Amino acid sequence: MDRTVPKTGSEEIELYIRTYYSLLRSTHPIQILTLTEAHMGMDSSLHTKARDPEPDVSALIYASLRLPLCIDRVSLVVLGQSEEVFINAGYTDVEAWPRVSARGRRRRTHFNGQDVLAMYIASRSDIDDLIPTLTAYQIEWNKIHNLLQGSNLRRLIARYSGEPEMSEADVVQLAAGLRMSLEDLQRLQAVWGADFLPTLAAMAERPKNIRLQLLSGSLAHYRKATNRWWANLAGRARDHGIELGRRPVYFVSSNPHALPNLLHGYAWRHEQDLLAYLHDSDQQYLLAEYQAIQSRQSPQNHNNLLYYVLKKYLQDCGEEVRRAVLEAEQAIGLLRVPSERGFDVEAQVMELRRVRPEYLDQRVAAVDGIELLAESDAVLLNIDYPLGMAAYELLNEVAFQVGELLGVYVMGKSATLNSRIGDVVLPNVVHDEHSQNTYLLVNCFNADDVAPYITYGSVLDNQKAISARGTFLQNPRYMDVFYREGYTDIEMEAGPYLSAIYEAVRPKRHPYNEIVTLYGTPFDVGFLHYVSDTPLTKGKNLGAGSLSYGGVEPTYAAAIAILRRIFQQEIRRIGDGDR
Repeated sequence: MDRTVPKTGSEEIELYIRTYYSLLRSTHPIQILTLTEAHMGMDSSLHTKARDPEPDVSALIYASLRLPLCIDRVSLVVLGQSEEVFINAGYTDVEAWPRVSARGRRRRTHFNGQDVLAMYIASRSDIDDLIPTLTAYQIEWNKIHNLLQGSNLRRLIARYSGEPEMSEADVVQLAAGLRMSLEDLQRLQAVWGADFLPTLAAMAERPKNIRLQLLSGSLAHYRKATNRWWANLAGRARDHGIELGRRPVYFVSSNPHALPNLLHGYAWRHEQDLLAYLHDSDQQYLLAEYQAIQSRQSPQNHNNLLYYVLKKYLQDCGEEVRRAVLEAEQAIGLLRVPSERGFDVEAQVMELRRVRPEYLDQRVAAVDGIELLAESDAVLLNIDYPLGMAAYELLNEVAFQVGELLGVYVMGKSATLNSRIGDVVLPNVVHDEHSQNTYLLVNCFNADDVAPYITYGSVLDNQKAISARGTFLQNPRYMDVFYREGYTDIEMEAGPYLSAIYEAVRPKRHPYNEIVTLYGTPFDVGFLHYVSDTPLTKGKNLGAGSLSYGGVEPTYAAAIAILRRIFQQEIRRIGDGDR
């Protein structure tokens, strides 16, 4: 079989990657400033105005959401895979530093309260993600610094020192001075929140010059960190009577809330509490949506709305509600295992025999023979989806450690070149930019498995996906070549997962730059991607908005399909064992 491996358009991206990996070999911190020209030269689709003198607000918002708010004070970022790596480099008390987080990226991060940020990395994908993000942030910071040097703007910002917000007239004046639309400035204001004016003041005071040091980036250290993650998970499961090393396992990569909500039913069993919360907090949009669903004016599923409201309820209503939801999880034997050291990937473990059909979402409970799950010896293992190559490391460890792997089901976000935000894409061809392999697989899901639970979007099966190395590491030429080859689904984890699946079913390490067929695997393999980005739309990226409530339907449609498939497979397995 012949294939065209898309390469045209990626030369500048390759140059950028080679540049920062060569610099990171230094034992001394490198300056992000050194990478600015290579970053601009790759013409990233997420940073379309990198060379322009006026700010690229979408790129700045995207970067801001993926960095902790304290980044405005940071001058040095240090990267390592474990606490020992930091200690050996002289950062002996890094775990005692306050933990900080970013809204748009899970990464264990500590800040010393002054100017040093310590970040734990799970794989080289964290480097490919973090460096372009820091570079984009610094480029946009320095643009705004230059624009704020006019005395009028500096006086304007200084006048609001210690004040919570600006007057409308001054916001209009500031937007004009920063060469951005009022709408863009308001978006920035919403993202930075209470830090909006202090950040602008810091930008006016000094240019940004972040330094970066990779303390250790060896494959051995990545694998040590992954092994410690597993040891913590297996130990916690053992404490609850589940010996993962001896049990058949259905592995799911999704998020920490969709599967539990479908399994324990807390949201629909406490619907009146959630409604009272909406009234008390005066959330008129959600109340109107609820009423429209009740009167059948809206086709959006009733439970999907309750799951979304529950998330906000947990954020706003304190410890008592969180305890109640935890008790609901414990009632069905669902164990949450947060990562205690190193990289940040939560896991959930549940014996399928503990499923309580009366608590299930009705769309899942409708599986024929569900009462047979009471006889199951299998375990559901769900992990909060990792970034890029961390998927390869984690699934490799799981496949090696568990008693038997019965299925691998991956739900994640993607960008699309031919559909729209909210659609669900099911690939059966994946080109992996890490291994340069093109994987051909039998996706156990088809459109019929998802379409009944989608109202507003489409479900596209038989698609071709590309696993990119990073969100910034894409440009229009790169995407155009893939588009012409029929690749329309861009994400980051499918290729690494398939490399791990290859090694779980074949007697050797995955190849490089080949066509790889993964037909007839001894366990189920399924990928579902819900679209969160349309990069061919100029200026529209994840920094320009959020899936928010609009992302609930495709997320739960995919999660329902996964749970139904697992239940059906396990019921069939139990039936085969009886014969």
